[in-house]
Amino acid sequence: MTSPSDSPATPSTPAWVTVLLAFACGAIVANLYYSQPLIKLIAADTQMPLSAAGVLVTLSQIGYGLGLLLLVPLGDLVEARKLVAALMGLATLALVNAALAENATVFLASAFAIGLGSVAAQVLVPFAAQLAAPAQRGKAVGQVMSGLLFGILLARPLASLLSTTGHWQTVFWLSAVLMGGLALVLLKYLPARRAALSTQGGQADASPAVRYARLLASLWPLLRNTPLLQRRAAYQAGMFGAFSLFWTAAPLLLASPAYGFGQQGIALFALVGAAGAFAAPVVGRLADRGYTRGLTAAGLTLGALSFAVGLLAEPGGALGLIALVVAALVLDAMVAVTLITGQRGIYSLGDAIRSRLNGLFMSLFFMGGALGSALGGWAWAHGGWMRVCWVGGLFPCVALLVFLLFDRPGARAQTQATR
Repeated sequence: MTSPSDSPATPSTPAWVTVLLAFACGAIVANLYYSQPLIKLIAADTQMPLSAAGVLVTLSQIGYGLGLLLLVPLGDLVEARKLVAALMGLATLALVNAALAENATVFLASAFAIGLGSVAAQVLVPFAAQLAAPAQRGKAVGQVMSGLLFGILLARPLASLLSTTGHWQTVFWLSAVLMGGLALVLLKYLPARRAALSTQGGQADASPAVRYARLLASLWPLLRNTPLLQRRAAYQAGMFGAFSLFWTAAPLLLASPAYGFGQQGIALFALVGAAGAFAAPVVGRLADRGYTRGLTAAGLTLGALSFAVGLLAEPGGALGLIALVVAALVLDAMVAVTLITGQRGIYSLGDAIRSRLNGLFMSLFFMGGALGSALGGWAWAHGGWMRVCWVGGLFPCVALLVFLLFDRPGARAQTQATR
């Protein structure tokens, strides 16, 4: 007899549920990026030295990273709806606090809490996989992740545009209202699914603190003993590093004398580049048909080549802008390709470990992104757009090398035999 948590998901999950999950993921993860184009405005109003203002973005990322490791694994232990509602409640309160902040200390604490609460998105993604039938899992994950990618890509331009029509606090107030409303909608309308963690080893009789400690203690062995997770995390860290580097440096290029774009022009470019995220649902369907390895190879290769196209953008002009748009579209689409194929693969490893796998995967994913963002600013300062493209292209090239060395059938078999 199968327990509710182990039973296969019903194929009749309404399409609107997937759409709701996709929208929610995008809206939640956008909270991490709203402050980036508003740093100068926030610093001025909170008496924060501009030289230290960059730390507000860092703190939200630190909060998010800690949440991925400490809170997302709870999805294997706690019902997803309740966990998501609690995390979104935290994000709502933190957004309100940020909007009301009159000094740097309050805003920085709020930024950390916003990051912590925003990991709700990473509870919803494996929940979408759990709701889908196995044969449609890639499609479902692709649709939900398209929402998440749109949230990442659209947050900064939307924040810029909103700040030109009002005050920077408007962005945080609107997001707080959206988070609170979404939390209530998700709690009411998402189907109930019992947490899938196995009850073997006296787990059911242990206290909550003991169960949580065991959950965290299992993370390192899970990473060490899951070669598929290691490979997929390496690929995606490389791709998201390239993505973050590109989107850190591209606005600097567009604002330079070669293009002379203002804030609204840069925001419009980001909106155009976001179209690459439309690839996610298509990739999910192809992955369901068994094309995972080919998609991965294509994603890593084209991700590297996008920076070769990007080199043509350095002189400026119409042709340079076209090259930059093409590079952005290709890179964004290929990040979606590798992300969806990776998540589909690790989610197939079992219901009882899915949230922990996702927490580990996304932690390494965002570590790559953090490195890319840091190197993007460094490369621009020390060599301009040319160095940005060379450094950015290295990220997917290294990931492709890992793929070629360790994702061959013989290499996979040898790795499994040594564990």
